Amino acid sequence: MSPEKEKRVWLWLTLILSCVTIVAFIFLVWELVEEHFFRDLDYRQLHYLYITRGVSSSLILAGWAAWYVLRERRKSEEELRRSGERHQAMLAHAADAIVLFDSDWKVLEWNPCAASLYGYAREEVLARPLPTLGFAEEEELRSILQRLEGGETSIEIETKRHTCSGVWVDVGLRLSSFPDIETGRTVFLEMASDLREKNRLRQRALEMEKLTSMGRLAAGTAHTLNTPLGAMLLRIEMLQDHLGAHPCREELKRLESSTRFCQEFVQSLLQYSRPSEANLTCVDVAELLDSICTFFRPTFTVRQHRLSWTGEHLSGFSILADRNQMEALFAALLMNALDALSPQGAVCVEGLVEDSRVNLFVRDNGCGIPPDKLGSIFEPFFTTKLPDQGTGLGLSIALNIVEEHGGSIQLFNNHDSGVTVRVSLPLCQGREHGERCPNEVCAVTGQGTEQRA
Repeated sequence: MSPEKEKRVWLWLTLILSCVTIVAFIFLVWELVEEHFFRDLDYRQLHYLYITRGVSSSLILAGWAAWYVLRERRKSEEELRRSGERHQAMLAHAADAIVLFDSDWKVLEWNPCAASLYGYAREEVLARPLPTLGFAEEEELRSILQRLEGGETSIEIETKRHTCSGVWVDVGLRLSSFPDIETGRTVFLEMASDLREKNRLRQRALEMEKLTSMGRLAAGTAHTLNTPLGAMLLRIEMLQDHLGAHPCREELKRLESSTRFCQEFVQSLLQYSRPSEANLTCVDVAELLDSICTFFRPTFTVRQHRLSWTGEHLSGFSILADRNQMEALFAALLMNALDALSPQGAVCVEGLVEDSRVNLFVRDNGCGIPPDKLGSIFEPFFTTKLPDQGTGLGLSIALNIVEEHGGSIQLFNNHDSGVTVRVSLPLCQGREHGERCPNEVCAVTGQGTEQRA
């Protein structure tokens, strides 16, 4: 026997036994008082018994029944109130967005988490069609509801929902159906969880896996390319010794510098995945950037762009840095600027000394970066370029280099067009250009990044 049926049986037994007990008690008490005990019964006596005992019993039974019904009603109302409070508390404190709607897709219930996730207040959506669906989502939901009406108890999917602000969010849905007690119509329960953080962590895990693979690949690449690059450097040195004071000797120096830059750049991926201690020396800022701009200027000229360097006034100011890493840093910034330029574009490299720091600016007049992408621009593998035009590692490597040198980096859109990258680095105090940094100051800690639109 089910608990509900057993409860009803006990209720009726209680009512019957209570009625019999009340009637027997009344008759017994009355007879004890009159000491008559049904002797000499006749019609008048029976009529008297009916009038006295019967009416009294009926009145008492009616009073008792009214009290009993009132007590049970109050008990039921209290249970219903508590059940409603538990229901509302469950909806209010549920971690998922809970939406209840009927077969016409009109909202019957909308909990606070749904209001927070989708941006619609409960009063805005009650008795109105679901506001979170696009055309494709409507077709998807229609197919799911047909499956539920066909007998499936619960369906789980990952999909998208439209918010009040116009943003599509990734959600995990669990849908089920049940009949409405009042109307008998089928109603549907949708429980949605926000998957944006989960997807971000999943993407982060994939990126870390890429970095792990890149570390293994970089080691092999460095081993493969360093040998021919080393041979090239040896040949260049031999040619320099052979030519003596020949006019081509200056070009050989530039070729040697470029080859060394390529050799160090091959190591950049390996350094990114397995950072090592930087070889810090005092590097002249003006000479460093003049050398980098001279190296990249032919590339800009071939593409009909202009690259200018206006930081000659920085001559004599040095930074505590690993020169090869600084070359890799500004190479990444210049290549990013070059890829963003329109025809006849221009990139300007500038510098400004403030207190004990030097601020270096790389400005371009390209297409700029969408404001909603600025917050992710330094993340590994994030890129606004086409899939075959970038890996998304340039700015991430640049960020690591700047932080290793105790600096900060900012990237923001210009008022008219293009992007400005600001790199702030500490000046090398009290040392001559090229002097090796003592061991006690080689461990430079990063100061984080600053990003603004």
